[in-house]
Amino acid sequence: MHRLRLIWAGLLFCLSGMTALRAETYSHGPDSEYQPGVPRGRVESFEFRDSKIFPDTHRQGWVYVPAQYRDSQPAALMVFQDGHAYVSTNGDQRVPIVFDNLIHRGEMPITIGVFINPGDRSEDSRKDGWQANNRSFEYDSLGDAYARFLTDELLPYVTNTYHLNLSADPKLRATAGMSSGGICAFTAAWEQPQHFGKVLSQIGSFVNIRGGNVYSSWIRKTERKPIRVFLQDGSNDLNNLHGNWPLANQEMASALAFQGYDFYFVLGTGTHSGRHGGTILPESLRWLWRPEAGLPAPLTKDNLGGDEALSKVLPNGGQPGDWELVGQGYGFTDAACGDAEGNFYFSDLGAGILYRVGTDGKPATWLEKGPKISGLKFGPDGRLYAATQGGGNDKRKKIVAIDPTSKEVSDVAVDVEPNDLIVSQSGFIYFTDTGAGEIVRVPITARGMSHPPAIARGIRQPNGITLSADQRQILVSEYGGTNVWSFLVTATGELRGGERNMELRTPAGKADSGGDGMTADTAGRSYVTSHLGIQMFDVGGRMGGIISRPQDKGTVSCAFAGPNRAYLYVCSSDKVFRRKTLVQGAIFYSQAK
Repeated sequence: MHRLRLIWAGLLFCLSGMTALRAETYSHGPDSEYQPGVPRGRVESFEFRDSKIFPDTHRQGWVYVPAQYRDSQPAALMVFQDGHAYVSTNGDQRVPIVFDNLIHRGEMPITIGVFINPGDRSEDSRKDGWQANNRSFEYDSLGDAYARFLTDELLPYVTNTYHLNLSADPKLRATAGMSSGGICAFTAAWEQPQHFGKVLSQIGSFVNIRGGNVYSSWIRKTERKPIRVFLQDGSNDLNNLHGNWPLANQEMASALAFQGYDFYFVLGTGTHSGRHGGTILPESLRWLWRPEAGLPAPLTKDNLGGDEALSKVLPNGGQPGDWELVGQGYGFTDAACGDAEGNFYFSDLGAGILYRVGTDGKPATWLEKGPKISGLKFGPDGRLYAATQGGGNDKRKKIVAIDPTSKEVSDVAVDVEPNDLIVSQSGFIYFTDTGAGEIVRVPITARGMSHPPAIARGIRQPNGITLSADQRQILVSEYGGTNVWSFLVTATGELRGGERNMELRTPAGKADSGGDGMTADTAGRSYVTSHLGIQMFDVGGRMGGIISRPQDKGTVSCAFAGPNRAYLYVCSSDKVFRRKTLVQGAIFYSQAK
């Protein structure tokens, strides 16, 4: 391999709680000193006061422009949090000097450095611009707020003010920081890997200050993101009420290794300071900016029987770029549905059009001027059953059946409020009534049945619904909550034993998961579209992982189709995507095959 996963640069710390702090003896090398004949870049300072994301804040910043920069060629970018600590040429980090030396020798690309301090909300700004009263909120908080501050506010300001030509390639854009700035740098790339593809974290605070301790578990259960990570910490780093920094960084390194990330971890003997990270900064940057290398496979050796890691579902652990565009230019796609032969169906809901995608992956119009369909499944009689939101001259919401040969549409149930549905082998349609919080059952033999009764209640905005592959359970996602409900299906089609069996992960700062369309594979795994992506659960209801969304828009329904039903198709706003998997989709109206 071209990378080393863990480096132990000193003795491991003592776990007694009385760790003796050693004096840090790290010394800077020649790459951190001015060298004769090396052109020097320029550093300019600025103050930024125009944030809408962090209102009423002002902060000091600096821009480093290397001597080799020419505006005719897009430059790489590296953003440093706690910028004052990095931009100084006589402190621990000395970034301008290191950049000068490494760029001169071609050991990193021509890179613009942006150094930014955290926001200050006080009225009496100090001359040095360093007040940290908004630092923890900005740096330690999870979610995309700070990433959006960088991409939507700060970087446009810097680009326009200094007339810079910055590359849009995430492989040429990095973030860096120490302590809370370290976790902040990681969060920015984690939330927006399309903007930042590299992370340098020194003594990163991956502990429970504002929930950052969850990252090590999230990494293991989230599809690998295209980011490269360099971690540094010291065995004598902090151990306090928020957590243990060295342990937390080791957990991060272990999780990154498990999921097959391109990462490097150096654990020295230092304390909570920038001394060690600063002395190895040249080596850190050389590794971070080295040419692209092949990724290792995720680790699977310790997965126990029944553990359903993403490595069992996605080839080589997956990458967000594995999504393939099937069709685009629709108004709003929904009602993902696959048949036994691997054909895929979906609706352009507002237009009242159904499309069919053959196993070749090419969409074609299948039904025009039809009802507005939000849920679609085949039944054991070969007909398509749909939850409709009106359409044409009939504005009523219904459950309808569509003959696949004649395309004739007939009413099954009327005076209903259906969202999504599933059809069982025994001939029952189960649909969700989101507003009422109910599951309603209708036999496929019904002809215009009015006001069918609910058979389960009390679910928080039920949305997606599916059967387990063995037909023994009905699973229902909560759009306005955080759970997937599981009900046992009796021999007569009744539901009993309802429980909140699965816990959906929610985005930082949101109270709901956005649980939506669902499907299952023949091994019993369930897949739920959500705000975060497609969440996968094992047969026992344990979270196995989250498959990335194909685009930064809502992904509302999913189904397996394609050759051997091995492609996961998703309806995502105005587009439809698919990706190859290692599994086979279940056919819900027949026994699992």
